[in-house]
Amino acid sequence: MVGEVVLRQVDEVSLEGLLTVAVEDAEPEEVMPPVAGPPGWTPLRREAFRAWHRARRPGLAGPLRESTFVIHHEGRIVGSARLAVRGSHEVLETGMWLARSRRGRGIGGAALRVLLGEAAEAGARTVVADTKTHNAAALAALRGIGATLVPSRETDDVHAELRSRTMPSTRPAAEHPRPPGSW
Repeated sequence: MVGEVVLRQVDEVSLEGLLTVAVEDAEPEEVMPPVAGPPGWTPLRREAFRAWHRARRPGLAGPLRESTFVIHHEGRIVGSARLAVRGSHEVLETGMWLARSRRGRGIGGAALRVLLGEAAEAGARTVVADTKTHNAAALAALRGIGATLVPSRETDDVHAELRSRTMPSTRPAAEHPRPPGSW
């Protein structure tokens, strides 16, 4: 059994915990957009990580039309997930990362199911995700929730899609406090 997986929108306190997990158990390129400079978790890269998450606090209705969540497993921060509007609120894109020491335990699939509940509550009819053919864990999690996987013919990209018929009809039971003004 995977245990309890809860998603909470990123706030200032959880952001510092999330950064600690990223620094201790992930590489910057696994968890954030590229930042110029020397490799590793430099002070500039740490601040860019914070800024990226802070910019998404207004949620799907905000200017970036994106929201990030901290993934908690058995009460501990283990990674992050996001939802982003693509075209209309009926199509949301998702992505996530987990600390290396937490991968391969079913946490990603459980977090994805909770995230799909968030998407359905926001009015999404379709959720999409993109990954690579070598990301076996992501592909397994996506298959496990019924995603249609479409590999590219030219690259190692894989596009995943979940239609409303495969999305949960009710939100999974979990804690989901939202800051005022979020979707």
